[in-house]
Amino acid sequence: MSLSLPALGGTARRAGDLALGVKVMVDRKLFNPLRLDHAARSFRNVSKFGPFAGVVMHAAQSRPDAGAIVDELGELSFGELDSRANAFARGLRANGISEGDVIAILARDHRGMVLSLLAAGKLGVRAVLMNTGFAKPQFADVAAREKVRAVLHDSEFLDLMSAIPADIPRVLTWVDEAHGADPSIPTVSSLSAGRSTAPVSPPAKPGGMIILTSGTTGTPKGAPRDKVSPFVSAQFIDRVPLPNDGTMIMAAPIFHGTGLSQFTLGLALGNRVIFQQRRFDPEQTLANVVKYRADSLVVVPTMLQRILDLDEQVLAEYDPSSMKVIFAAGSAIAPDVVTRTLDYFGDSLYNLYGSTECAVMTVATPQDLRKAPTTAGKPPVGIRIVLLDENRKPITAPNVTGTIFVDNGFAFTGYTDGRTKEMVDGMMSSGDVGHFDADGLLYIDGRDDDMIVSGGENVFPLEVENLIAGRADVFEAAVVGVDDHDYGKRLRAIVVPGPESTRDPQEIKDYVRENLARYKVPREVIFVDELPRNATGKLLRKPLIDMPAD
Repeated sequence: MSLSLPALGGTARRAGDLALGVKVMVDRKLFNPLRLDHAARSFRNVSKFGPFAGVVMHAAQSRPDAGAIVDELGELSFGELDSRANAFARGLRANGISEGDVIAILARDHRGMVLSLLAAGKLGVRAVLMNTGFAKPQFADVAAREKVRAVLHDSEFLDLMSAIPADIPRVLTWVDEAHGADPSIPTVSSLSAGRSTAPVSPPAKPGGMIILTSGTTGTPKGAPRDKVSPFVSAQFIDRVPLPNDGTMIMAAPIFHGTGLSQFTLGLALGNRVIFQQRRFDPEQTLANVVKYRADSLVVVPTMLQRILDLDEQVLAEYDPSSMKVIFAAGSAIAPDVVTRTLDYFGDSLYNLYGSTECAVMTVATPQDLRKAPTTAGKPPVGIRIVLLDENRKPITAPNVTGTIFVDNGFAFTGYTDGRTKEMVDGMMSSGDVGHFDADGLLYIDGRDDDMIVSGGENVFPLEVENLIAGRADVFEAAVVGVDDHDYGKRLRAIVVPGPESTRDPQEIKDYVRENLARYKVPREVIFVDELPRNATGKLLRKPLIDMPAD
């Protein structure tokens, strides 16, 4: 077990990581050493047009007729995607969008979103991926901060556009008649009509993307994704065996890192990607798994819970045996959800611990999760994790909590507003605290800023949340600290009860008291129908702190 960075010099270590990354890519058929011409073409596409457009362009050149995506309007091949993106890019250019501009994309998962990402890459335009759960103040703040030149959006977000200056051009990426869109607003189709579908000339440099942080408090920060390298894919597939030439169900939104990374990688592996009906539906997800005999599924953890919380008779109607990989990321998965997932889908769950800023950090495999449902797993190739104490000295003993720092060559270089994460000796803070066990498995104890000091004792809420959520009569739980005259902070548990729950606060308190230290027992227990979450499934704690106790 290695709990700290090895002494090997940085240059030699990077060279070794590169060699291991190449081996992973060869083993997983992302790189064929016998066809260096294909590898050179792929690298050229990625280096000129960015990772996403480069992947699709390479597929369009090597297997143009293969199915790429399926949405509500049907199926598009790689060749069709690429040619339509060429026409759309020309339409955007004719509409005043040029290399170096910044555009915002506010769209759900469908062909319009994909074509917008592709066209941005072909033009060398920087794309800000907006959160579909934004309120007007957040949307306006991000658009102003990032100096957005145009907005490409679905018609359902027409009202949101009133939050930004009227002279910023709009383009509709998806149109529902019920929304009453002004027919004068250009669309993907209208801007593409009559345009050449021939390849476009490469920009001077790739435009890149800005992925926004989850924004559970305040305005989300922008994290640029400007580093271009095919080897970042090795960090995912080293511990996640995504199938080649299979079928992927994309339930997670691709405006965020989880969905976007796996969508791109799925296409690179030759998968056909099935989009949902633009909004997540748990039973429809199972129906799609069966209909398409899908072998991979990309979700955020709350989606897994909603699937498994379906009535047992509904779950029994579907056969999920085709599933080989369920990729989950974005937040912690409750231990009972982990166990139920493995029992229903088989040993197919891979839980990634990462962040918008740090990218990939660790992956928990089904074998890891069977052994320890709360583990975040181990780092894949090219990544090193170290725990540092409050004095920023390495922690090498197991079961000792410290701040998690990561050494990942593909981490971001700083937020778009100039701020960055804490750095120590070239390693970036994840903002989380955790510990290793004796076998080298990482466990996340909580966010550094989520720690609650109650009566002089430090409490990380995740431990209490997992305990309460593990009860058979509880769907999920959250624990927050609220101001208290005597204790500084007191623990409040907010519980989503199951059908068998007696909704007795004292019963929950007694249960915690029987299993954890006295100071970890919530002094308040509030039952609610659901917990507040943002569009990527992250828990919103502030509303839980502000809610009245009665």
